Amino acid sequence: MEARRRHSSTFSSFASLLAISISLVIIFQTPFVNAGISDIRATQRELGSYRRLAYKGHFATSFKDVPNEKDIDIIVTYSDASGAIRINRVKMSHLSPSWVLENPTDGNHDLPNGSQIPGGSLPADGRLEENLDRSMHYHQSGEAENIYPQLSPMTPVKLKRRILRQKRRELRATALIQLDKESDINMQAVALEQAKSLEPRVKEKYNIWRKDSTLKLMQDQIIMAKAYANIAKSINESSLYNTLINQCRESRHAIGEANSDAELHPSALNQAQTMGHVLSIAKDRLYDCPTVQRKFRAMVQLAEDTVNSLKKKSTFLIQLAAKVVPKPLHCLPLQLAADYFGQGHHKKEELSNKKLEDPSLYHYAVFSDNVLATSVVVNSTVAHAKEPEKHVFHIVTDKLNVVAMKMWFIVNAPAKATIQVENIDDFKWLNSSYCSVLRQLESARLKEYYFKANHPSSLSAGVDSLKYRNPKYLSMLNHLRFYLPEVYPKLDKILFLDDDIVVQKDLTPLWSIDLQGMVNGAVETCKESFHRFDKYLNFSHPKISENFDKNSCGWAFGMNMFDLKEWRKRNITGIYHYWQDLNEDRTLWKLGSLPPGLLTFYNLTYPLDRSWHVLGLGYDPALNKTQIENAAVVHYNGNYKPWLDLAISKYKSYWSKYVMFDNYYLQLCNFKE
Repeated sequence: MEARRRHSSTFSSFASLLAISISLVIIFQTPFVNAGISDIRATQRELGSYRRLAYKGHFATSFKDVPNEKDIDIIVTYSDASGAIRINRVKMSHLSPSWVLENPTDGNHDLPNGSQIPGGSLPADGRLEENLDRSMHYHQSGEAENIYPQLSPMTPVKLKRRILRQKRRELRATALIQLDKESDINMQAVALEQAKSLEPRVKEKYNIWRKDSTLKLMQDQIIMAKAYANIAKSINESSLYNTLINQCRESRHAIGEANSDAELHPSALNQAQTMGHVLSIAKDRLYDCPTVQRKFRAMVQLAEDTVNSLKKKSTFLIQLAAKVVPKPLHCLPLQLAADYFGQGHHKKEELSNKKLEDPSLYHYAVFSDNVLATSVVVNSTVAHAKEPEKHVFHIVTDKLNVVAMKMWFIVNAPAKATIQVENIDDFKWLNSSYCSVLRQLESARLKEYYFKANHPSSLSAGVDSLKYRNPKYLSMLNHLRFYLPEVYPKLDKILFLDDDIVVQKDLTPLWSIDLQGMVNGAVETCKESFHRFDKYLNFSHPKISENFDKNSCGWAFGMNMFDLKEWRKRNITGIYHYWQDLNEDRTLWKLGSLPPGLLTFYNLTYPLDRSWHVLGLGYDPALNKTQIENAAVVHYNGNYKPWLDLAISKYKSYWSKYVMFDNYYLQLCNFKE
């Protein structure tokens, strides 16, 4: 009861004070207000951000406990960022219940904030705006100072601090602006410096990285002129557009077919200077970095698309050219066949030769339908043989070329060496009931793959398919290598040679190499991750992944020493038939003879020294010259065969030195070195 009486007495005293004069001063210090607050709504936002007034004394109460609270005006003063005093008037009834009164006469500020009564809110915008208008009227007219003479601005110390903070902000803003300006100036300087590279007077800069600086300069000028011409056209600068196009034409004409500065016409430098002046004008009138950037991106994209398209066309045309028989090669077998029958060689009986089945001699197997290529293999081998009379060449060809092949070696028989020419069609045991490849070639599915009318043949499609439609994959000559023991039943060892190789050393030491129980002696072709099994075989197929290591090293056909005794013992031909039958749908590998060879001779191949057989002369122009010259056999595997115009010119001499260009038939068919 005593406390309640004390509370009532204190409250009555406080209410009477309010009735006489209420001067409730709420001083806001706004640390982050724009310096230029000049409108009433800005004042509303500042005032609205401050909701509470702490009351610290012997008691705390809410406004709704104060009698006649709606009649009480609260004068609010605060200073903005510039230090100017702002005054506002609000009704107590408009304050939120979370506001509490602070007893200004009580110095005890350590008590808690007291109770905050829920409910209520800040006044609606309309009422607050009315009070703000009234307070701003007082402030602007000077009446505020007269009505409240006791109010004073911020202390000089605080005001000085605020002014210093404002100055620091201004200094920082000025520094940032200056930094931005310097950055712009630097960017412009760099752009101008780059633009100067279009001028011929600074062409010496190209010498840092390119010898043919004038040629490179003119080529770059053409690119820039095209870019500016397109920009000029887009903004209807027809005169400048025509000038740039004409200068491009003149520059291309001045360059012509030149590949270096030495090949340029003397007038080319004058044209570069003229183009430089035109580009300088275009740069001044059209230069806009984002626009030029977009144009160059478009030009790069167009160039990439063009290059990709040309690559596809080039691949297709190379594949096509590799399969086309040149006219001289087509002429040669025709002339030879005509003379063979014309001279009556078909009536002569072939004499048997015991050397053909003598296992003590050096036997070679060459399966080819190319007369000229086969002659180079024989000529180069015999030329380096120490005992040519001990070398026997077993040549097998098809019925279209067997007569021509016989006629060639009748007329151009190598000294002392023995030559046997056979027709593959004479091997009656080689039929579809025994040979997997022949059986598959007779299947409707493979015929459709090879001969269907709607197979891709355009320049933009079917490039990969064309590769595997190579006629050699259809020829049994390409698969006859897997039947060597059947073809030569009385031989123990035989050296298999492709028709696109050249022999540069005596090969007889190969017969004395111990294959250590292996069947196939070959040079491995893997280098790091290249030419491993996973390049040739489909390791997503369980039959492949379960039986073979994808990192196994590949090897090459072209020069292979086969132990026919071990072959027969291990039934290698049967292994070949097993895998060939499984691949009828071509899911284990694509077509060709190397993939089934890798499977058939897996863990049965003896690696020969690499110097015996160097590959890549038919596709790789970057081979080591020393390795080529020191190799016993060089192999033109790939599309660039040495008898084609596609041949890599620097490798062609290794092959052409064994071609008898003075031969009657070669001259008749217009063969040239």
